[in-house]
Amino acid sequence: MKMIRAIVRPDKAEEIVDSLSEAGHVALTKMDVIGRGKQKGIQLDQVYYDELPKVMLLLVTEDEDTGKIIDLITESAYTGNFGDGKIFVSPVDDAFTVRTRTRGL
Repeated sequence: MKMIRAIVRPDKAEEIVDSLSEAGHVALTKMDVIGRGKQKGIQLDQVYYDELPKVMLLLVTEDEDTGKIIDLITESAYTGNFGDGKIFVSPVDDAFTVRTRTRGL
């Protein structure tokens, strides 16, 4: 299993969630976050924004679906400008459902 953490523009979050849902990947967690990337914020005219609002999507998936999900996210999140986002993939050792106490996804 893999955990995918995608940090994306807030205005693209619903489009990404919709494309994942249409592809059958409905289970996710969505959080509003604030941060900055390599460019250390952004300057618009005379105003410098050190940190920017973003949305973080977290999904746990089987290893074989990871590439497909990353492709869906990158296609939906793309604007071609700085700040489109970042995707992190990490291994997941195990998962448990609290209500049923079952193991796995």
